[in-house]
Amino acid sequence: MPSRTVGEVMSRNVVRAARTTPFKEVVRLLDRHRISGVPVLDDDDKVLGVVSGTDLVRAQAHRAGRRPARAVTAADVMSSPAITVHPEQTVPDAARLMERRGVERLPVVDEEDRLIGIATRRDLLRVFLRTDDDIRDQVTAKVVVGGLGLRSGAVRVLVRDGVVTLDGRVERRSQVPEAVHATWRLEGVVGVVNALTARVDDCAPPSGHEPRARLRRSAADP
Repeated sequence: MPSRTVGEVMSRNVVRAARTTPFKEVVRLLDRHRISGVPVLDDDDKVLGVVSGTDLVRAQAHRAGRRPARAVTAADVMSSPAITVHPEQTVPDAARLMERRGVERLPVVDEEDRLIGIATRRDLLRVFLRTDDDIRDQVTAKVVVGGLGLRSGAVRVLVRDGVVTLDGRVERRSQVPEAVHATWRLEGVVGVVNALTARVDDCAPPSGHEPRARLRRSAADP
């Protein structure tokens, strides 16, 4: 049950800047397109860095009160090296990278590191716009029937605001965490409530065998 990839959700029409793009032109690009940052490319369309609104404000703050200097370009204020992803990476992986590095957008590059798109937080969050009915149908098909091999009505699947409740009886106890994990991995699922029971407890030790610690203590007895 693979997750959607970055290539499936990224925006292909990317507003971009060159390393020589003047400071004011970068500001105009952000304002005109209502975006918060742009990738900076070299002459071969490879990503050198990213300029965000935060970078622009920081650059102006550092210049305040100083003597006039040369004209500032995108290369002077960009954050570099750029944090990029490839189109085959999964949406959850990209989201974790965004969170870990504290960025709002990820340039998407091909195998030669040339820009082919951009993935923003908004792009990644689109996977959570699935309806509860869509999620319920997929849990039933992929997890209950496809994963557990049960008939569709064997497990009751309830979904409310992306939170899935699994209620019913599976064959083996070991299938319970498998079902919960598989459900959690589905796109649009924000939580899983487990109310499953099992007919057979295949996680318990075989009958007639005591725990090893108990046997060691017995051997030491007079």
